Amino acid sequence: MNVDTIINSTIEFVKQTLRNAEGGHDWWHIYRVWQLTKKIAETETVDSMVVELGALLHDIADAKFHGGDENVGPQLAQDFLQSQNVAPEIIEHVVNIIKNISFGGGNNVQSFKSIELDVVQDADRLDAMGAIGIARTFNYGGFKNREMYNPEKQPNLTMTKEEYRNSTAPTINHFYEKLLLLKDRMNTQTAKVMAKQRHQFMELYLAEFYAEWEGKL
Repeated sequence: MNVDTIINSTIEFVKQTLRNAEGGHDWWHIYRVWQLTKKIAETETVDSMVVELGALLHDIADAKFHGGDENVGPQLAQDFLQSQNVAPEIIEHVVNIIKNISFGGGNNVQSFKSIELDVVQDADRLDAMGAIGIARTFNYGGFKNREMYNPEKQPNLTMTKEEYRNSTAPTINHFYEKLLLLKDRMNTQTAKVMAKQRHQFMELYLAEFYAEWEGKL
């Protein structure tokens, strides 16, 4: 089993599969998470093949684009890895990462734990923060034709996973319902440090947004 060959094959598979994906969940999202995963993994003791494959395949079929079906992504990843003759224990681990990586409103409990999941999850959450996170959030809001902001519609911090998935709230609400919560939900020390700067940038952005909204600047 040649690791480099499998990684390269996975990259091509992901690029092809996500070629028409929404801009916040396309190949370039995968690429950024993959790079962040490798950076965080430098300070942890992990199975490098598992974390790289987990990062590359974590959003191969996001449930929000498949009618809420959370089985599509894990199954697609499993089928692909089996076609590459990847060891069964590695496939199982990668599939468990995909099944348990989602924020899902922040109230769901992971049924699987591993340091590899921690690393990939941190990388994915970091890409939902900072300048990139802001861009992705508004990109998805536009994709769903949502209001940018409506002061009459307040954020809901007690949503179930189902309510979170089906929410049609203004984009700004998503900052409070997810993005600003991520700093305190990082698993690794490296990600915690990286999250602080991204969090501060989002706070500055919101202050500017509200000031401009009211015509104060």
